[in-house]
Parts: sequence; structure tokens; C-alpha cells
Amino acid sequence: MIDSLMTIKEASQWASEYIGKNVTPSNISYLIQYGRIKKIGENGTTQISQADLLSYYQSYHGSREINFKERLGDDLNWALSFDQYKEAETTKHVHRLHPYKGKFIPQLVEYFLDSHTDNFKKETYFQIDDIVLDPFSGSGTTMVQACELGMHAIGIDVSAFNSLIGNCKVSRYDIVDLNNELSRITKALNDFIKHSNTVDFEEKLLQALYIFNEQYFPVPEYKYKLHKKLINESEYGKEKEELFLPIYNRLVEEYCIKLRQNENKTFLDKWFSQHIRDEIDFAFEEIKKIQNTRTKKIASLILSRTIRSCRATTHADLATLLEPVTTTYYCSKHGKICKPLFSILKWWKRYSKDTVARLLQFDKLRTDTYQLCLTGDGRTIDILKQMSVRNQAFAHLIKTKKIKGIFSSPPYVGLIDYHEQHAYAYDLFRFERKDELEIGPLYKGQKIEAQQNYIQGISDVLNNCKKYLADDYDVFLVANDKFNMYPTIADKSGMQIVNQFKRPVLNRTEKDKTAYSESIFHLKDLKA
Repeated sequence: MIDSLMTIKEASQWASEYIGKNVTPSNISYLIQYGRIKKIGENGTTQISQADLLSYYQSYHGSREINFKERLGDDLNWALSFDQYKEAETTKHVHRLHPYKGKFIPQLVEYFLDSHTDNFKKETYFQIDDIVLDPFSGSGTTMVQACELGMHAIGIDVSAFNSLIGNCKVSRYDIVDLNNELSRITKALNDFIKHSNTVDFEEKLLQALYIFNEQYFPVPEYKYKLHKKLINESEYGKEKEELFLPIYNRLVEEYCIKLRQNENKTFLDKWFSQHIRDEIDFAFEEIKKIQNTRTKKIASLILSRTIRSCRATTHADLATLLEPVTTTYYCSKHGKICKPLFSILKWWKRYSKDTVARLLQFDKLRTDTYQLCLTGDGRTIDILKQMSVRNQAFAHLIKTKKIKGIFSSPPYVGLIDYHEQHAYAYDLFRFERKDELEIGPLYKGQKIEAQQNYIQGISDVLNNCKKYLADDYDVFLVANDKFNMYPTIADKSGMQIVNQFKRPVLNRTEKDKTAYSESIFHLKDLKA
């Protein structure tokens, strides 16, 4: 093909014919803006290379965009896919201080909060020094991004642990004190483990596993045979799993390893071996000795992140727990025989170092603004009263300036039990659970009654929060509204949906590659 230059309009016409789908000039502008295709010329005389455009639509990103639009509709706004970002960028600095199901990526929040405009976002909704509210704060993503952008932010969450996560992300720390306390706890944990027989046991077990895996799962020959379907992975893995089990059982008996705890009443009882439980309890007692409150809270979050990674489950089932695993097993993720964990030390050290590094990264980006997550029910909470107790200066600012708007991702109906996903933390920290106050929890399902309760719950939150909003407020709610509930929610809240952005959701989990989208509903006052 002889290359030729085209205007944006000509490129949209050419691309529409090439892929058999409508490609608008805005779509082409997006490709230029985010570096998918090269811009030639200045504004007003912008041209692009036909060969460059062809290369894009033949690439992985281009074919994926076509595939998603075929499944989800041409109204899919690919500019909001943020597929140009690497995983490390969507989990930047403090956003990855603790795992959390159902959080949105920071770039989505930033897109609607910052001052830029483009072919899709045609006006600016928030300014520096504005106050933003997230009444379903979750892991605190909106608060963190507001802090980066020079805005104040209030979070509300019914879960005490969610509030801890969000507030730990936006707090300022004495890094010297934090490093000293983490080092002290690490040394104490190291000394504690020295008196345990798990160290010698794991050393012997790892040696046995190395020899066994070298023999039966050699790299790269084994994975090559799997790829060529020369081996039935399920049968072969099960056979070798059973072959190694007597070796494992012999070592467990020799070193008197206690695989299960005496009780099975709580999450901590069920999902951790006795040796790990002993280390968890020891580390928590050491954390309690910390004098600085903020240091104590962030150290507690590090411990929570640590124990989540040390649950008695396989590597492939970390996200969705099935049954506790107390023996060696064939691991489809790693293609060999793997073992349960018997100590938290490795993960504690890793997450301690990672957390400090992320806090320092965020310190370089944060602004001198207020951010605080309140624990309470968004349907009834008195924001000013609660904030006056926590931060009087921030409460005064809210009263005089008013909240400019909301950016939030409400829970999806019948999808997640937000308290249960962190059951280990509620057990350890003795937080009071408020499962009955969750809106749209998994255990209530998705049937008509659950949908009606959800509509009423979200509407009640918006009506309560409206009392604190400025007259010209903007509300952005991120949701996958497959039951078409949000028009009713808007009406019951005295609001109207003035715009709707439909975005593809990419790379949801390692196992789920299906095309999926969610909408960002822009709501304003019904009288506006």
C-alpha cells in the first residue's frame, strides 16, 4: 500500500469502511491524543498517516477495541479504557497499600476531576480547592486523587476497615518513626520464629520439593509439553501430587507441625495454620506497643495485607477462597508442586518495605489539602457534626464553601459482601461489623426485591448528601447498570441524568477476559 496522509475526518471515513463500524472524528482524535497514531502538522492542519492507522487497527489494542464494540455496542467510549497505562501505573503509589475488590482505577477519577477537556469531556467540573465527596469511599481512591489534584475530599463508608484503608492512604507519617518501628517488629518476629521448628521444617520441605519438581516438572520441557497437549495436566498433576504427599506427611510428623488450629469458629481460626496464627498474634501484640497513632495504624494495615497473602489456600485461589489447604498440591499457576505457607515473615518484610516506598512516592505528589474518611451510613450520617469531631477546620470549610460534587462508585447490586472480603481484619482488629447496613450485598442477591432495596438505599444516600452540596453540584456515579436502576435512582433523588459515559473495563481478573463495560452517570439537580 502506498502511504498517504489524511485529515481527521478522512481518517474516520476510511477507518469506518475498513472495520465496518462507525469511527467518529472524536475516535481518531483520541488515538492521536493518547499516542496510538502519530500526529503530522499543527492544529488546524492535523493529518495522519494511512499506514499508521492501518497498523493500529491490525494491532492487539486495535483488534481488542473492535471486539469490545462488537459485543458491547458502538457507544462504547474507548477513551475511558485507559489501556495505555501499565498495571504499575493503575496501582501507583498508595493505591496499592492494600487489596480491595471492586475499586476503580485512579485514572478514571482523575479524568473527571482534573481541569483538562477533550473531545469527550467537553467541560471542567471541578477546580483546585473544591471539595469532593465520595459517599461510598471503599479503598479511598477518590480521596487520594483529589489530594494529588489540589482538592479537598470527604469519604464516607459504613465499613470501619474500609475507612482505615482510605485514611491510611491519605495520612502523613513520620517516616523515621515508621521505619524504626517496622525494624523493631521485624527483629522481634525473627527472634520469635527462631524458637519455632517451622524454620527447619520449611528448609527440608523446600529441598525435597526442589528435587521432586526438577524430576517431574522440569523447566521448560514440562510447560512445552503442556502447550503441545502432550500431557493431560489434570491427571498428571494429581498423580504427582499424590506421589509427593507421603514425603510431606513424613516431614510434618518429624517436625511436629500443627496444620490446623483447635477451633474453627472464626476466619482466623479456619484459614491459617497454627504456626502462622501464632506469628500473627505475636506481630499484632508488637504493633500495640507503638506510641505514635498514625504509625500504629499503617503498621496494622501492613499486617492485614500480610496475613491476607498467608491464608491457607492455593496460589490460584487467592481471590476466591474455596477450602483451606494444609498439604502440598499441584499448582496450575506455577506448573509444579507447591506448598502452603508456614510463616508470615517473608511477606511482612516485603510489604513493610513496599509500603514505605509508596508513602514516599505519594509525599512528592500530595498537596496541602484536607482528606478524611468518616465511618458511617451515608443515608443518615451528619457530615458536619462528624467532621467537627474529627477536624474542625475542615468542618468550617465544608460549611462555608459547600461541597462541589460527588465522584463515587456505589456498590453493585448482589456482587460483593464488602465486610466479608476483609473478614480476617475484622477478626484481628475486633472492628464492629455492619453487614446489615451494606447496600446491595452479595447475600441479598439480585432479584426484584434486592433491586428495589438497592434503589432506595442509593437514593437515600444521595438525598442525605445533597444537603451539603453547592447549588450547581455535579454528581458522577460509576456503575454497571444492567438492571436499568439509575434513571429511577436519579428521579427519587431529585436529580436528572444529563450525560452518560460508557467505558470498557479491561483486565478485571486473570481468569475473566470477557467483554465488560460500566457507565459513568453524570447527574445534576432536577431544577438545573
